[in-house]
Parts: sequence; structure tokens; C-alpha cells
Amino acid sequence: MDKKSYYITTPIYYPSDNLHIGHAYCTVAADSMARYKRLRGYDVWFLTGSDEHGQKIERRAKEAGKTPQEFVDDIVAGFKHLWEKLQISNDDFIRTTDERHIKVVQQLLERIYEKGDIYKAEYEGLYCTPCETFWTERQVKDGCCPDCDRPVERVKEESYFFRMSKYAPQILEHIKQNPDFIMPVSRRNEMVSFINSGLEDLCISRTTFDWGIPVSFDKKHVVYVWFDALTNYISALGYGTENDELFKKYWPADMHLVGKDIVRFHTVIWPAILLAAGIELPKQVFGHGWLMLAEGKMSKSKGNVVDPLELIDKYGVDAVRYYLIREMATGLDAHYSEDSLIERINTDLAN
Repeated sequence: MDKKSYYITTPIYYPSDNLHIGHAYCTVAADSMARYKRLRGYDVWFLTGSDEHGQKIERRAKEAGKTPQEFVDDIVAGFKHLWEKLQISNDDFIRTTDERHIKVVQQLLERIYEKGDIYKAEYEGLYCTPCETFWTERQVKDGCCPDCDRPVERVKEESYFFRMSKYAPQILEHIKQNPDFIMPVSRRNEMVSFINSGLEDLCISRTTFDWGIPVSFDKKHVVYVWFDALTNYISALGYGTENDELFKKYWPADMHLVGKDIVRFHTVIWPAILLAAGIELPKQVFGHGWLMLAEGKMSKSKGNVVDPLELIDKYGVDAVRYYLIREMATGLDAHYSEDSLIERINTDLAN
């Protein structure tokens, strides 16, 4: 009898800097689920990876005196070292600079373009480079990004757009028919409200920087980061290639585990892309909470991060893994402090 398959993914992490304990939480949580499903007899495929393109990487590489590829290679090696130290049991690691990924992104873009759901226009608006996100005038607060509170830049350039607004009714109907598609419920309610407030078409290409996947039908454009990044979940399975056995076996994904700040991209943009391409939607997107510090959200760009490698060296991998899963109620925020880690070790493990 064939085993029932189970496909779980983490987000692909952005190599602008080394990962912190919040990233470790998401990957350990996914790893725990993958291990549990294997113990239950499932045929599991567990994917993680790195999201390596975009203007932010290009700028960081220039500041470091490296090419973008050299810059990301160094940091991605650090990602893989961390997952090895944390004993993460992923089956694959996808990089958006992999040739296998690039081909699938270009094919997917061509497929949706030929369908008529991609058109060229001029974009003028507000852009947050650290978040790689476009914002409207009404979303920006005092000239700053609503997500990270840093100044946005006014951008004007020729771009290709995806007719995302066309798919709003289908996405809402899918959420209605599949209440577990977005979990926890609080995230589902946020996304329904977001879609009902009005979806705009999505800018999916840029011409003002080079570090990205070339648009195959217009080489002066590179694919904008979210269309590129989200495709990893099917490019890693060989979608649209001769080697698509994994795609046939494991898609649709059983769970995309992501931070609550990127639920919007995974439950609005990603479903719209899949609907346009005629691909089945994932079964569930679960938005976990943040591991907070006393002074607020942990962020690579703010520089207030906790290095999980230091904690592993100091307390051991089992203690760190246990703490991350035990301390965070799934879906809710939790507060990290080294004192709470020590207390958890002494109370739950030492005795």
C-alpha cells in the first residue's frame, strides 16, 4: 500500500544577512511537523531554501565589495550550516539562483503572459527596498513603510503587471469553501478584509536593477522578487519540466508555514498566480507569530537579533529546539529572553 504523501515548506529566507532565532523557530517548527508525519507513516517532502534576488541584495553586495552571487553564496553557506547544527531534516534546499528554479519562473511567466494576464505599463509609486514591497499613498504612514517604519522611495519605471485583481472573487470563494486554507482564524479574517478592501494589479518586473531573473520575452526587465520567490514551492518539485515526478507526487503542498508578516503574499499573490496558471492551490498556509524581544520585533535590518548558533554552542541543540517549540503557542507571538530559556531548561529538562 502506498504511503500518504505530505509536503511541508518553510519560507525561503532572504540572504541579506545571517539568520536569527526567529527564522530558526519557523524551520524547527516545520522540522518537528515533518518528523511527526514521518513517524505516523507519511511519505514526507520537506523544503526550505533561500530567496536571493532583488535590489536590496544588489545594494548590500556593492557595499561589501562583492558581486551579488559572491555575496549570497557566503550567506547561504551560513544558512545551511545553521540548519545542520539545528539537525533540520529537510529533503531539499532550493535557491532562486539555481538554474532549475530560473527555468520554471520563466516558463510560468510566459504561460500567464500568453494567457493575457500580464501587460506592460508604467509604474509610479512608493517602494520599500528593505521589505521589497510596493505601497500605495494610503498605506504609507508619514512617508514610511507600514511594515518596517523606514522611509519609502518614489519609483517611476516601465514594468509588467499581473492582473491579480481579476482573481479576487475566486480567492475569496476558495477561502469560503476551504476554511482551513488560512490558519489561524485571525489571519484568515485579516486576509478576507484585505481582499475586500480592493486588490490592485501586481507589479512583477523591474528595469532599474539587474540582479534578478531575466524576463524571457523582454530582456531589459528582471522578474520582481515575489513572483520569483513564491515559485520556489513548485520549481523545487520540477513543475513544468521533464523531471516532474516530485510535483505529481507531492503537489498541492499540505502546509506552507510562514511568518505572519508574509501571509498576505502566500494567500493572495500566490493563489492568484496559481489560478492564472491553472495549478491547484496549496491545502493550507499557516501564519505563525513572532519571537519578540523586550524592545519589540526582532529584525536583521534593525540589528537587534539573537544568533541561534551561539545558543546551540552554549546550551546544546536539543535544549534550543525544545525551547522554541515549547515557548511559542502556535500562531501567537512570544517573548524571547535568555533568562526564559534557562528557566525552561531548568524546569522542564534538567529534572
